[in-house]
Amino acid sequence: GCTVKYTGYLEHWDEPFCTNCYSKSPGLMKLGKDITLGGLEIGLLTMKKGEVARFVFTPDYAYGRQGCPPLIPPNATVMFEVEVLDFLDSDESDTFFELTSEQQDTFPLQKVLKVADTEREFGNYLYRKRHFEGAKDRYKRAFSILGRSPSSEAEQCQIDASKLLVLLNLSLTYLKLERPAQALAYGEKALEIDQRNAKALFRCGQACLCMTEYEKARDFLVRAQHIQPFNHDINNELKKLA
Repeated sequence: GCTVKYTGYLEHWDEPFCTNCYSKSPGLMKLGKDITLGGLEIGLLTMKKGEVARFVFTPDYAYGRQGCPPLIPPNATVMFEVEVLDFLDSDESDTFFELTSEQQDTFPLQKVLKVADTEREFGNYLYRKRHFEGAKDRYKRAFSILGRSPSSEAEQCQIDASKLLVLLNLSLTYLKLERPAQALAYGEKALEIDQRNAKALFRCGQACLCMTEYEKARDFLVRAQHIQPFNHDINNELKKLA
């Protein structure tokens, strides 16, 4: 999926026949599903995040012999100006979630970690758009596949590192959803992996504060402050508590 700004022009026309540049935050579009213009699909696959390009498409790569009346005449050559704002490759992830759980278990760990990472990236994208419910579902999907048994200590470290990021995101998202009990539960799960994680301690402190469990909140926040004494957010939260 990608987030793009695009404007389409017909040959010899100054006014665009389509654009999404007036939208403040364009949504995530899937190639082949939301973006079906042949040339545009091919063009976007050659681009990087942040890149701006101008493509000229012959009718074969655009709207064909018939065109698309009334806007696009038959055999029209079109020009598109495109800017890629964000790009997420979800092919592998989509394929993985279509498998049965038995098939998923035989997937190599590196691929599972990559799928979890993609799901987390999608969650982050939705979080930035303030779609917290959707973000939470993506993070949970990522967490659900990280429960496999490692075959070495190195694998355990990789799984834990991946889990930790997802748990911290879940804790933060549940705070945004005003569900502090869940935020605390995920924060504590993160602390089981890394008991000196300042972010996890901070989230647990915030959650306890929301639940008016002031002693517990203070305990978490003081532990976080010991690890990051100059962190403004932690210090401000402790001032609030005082």
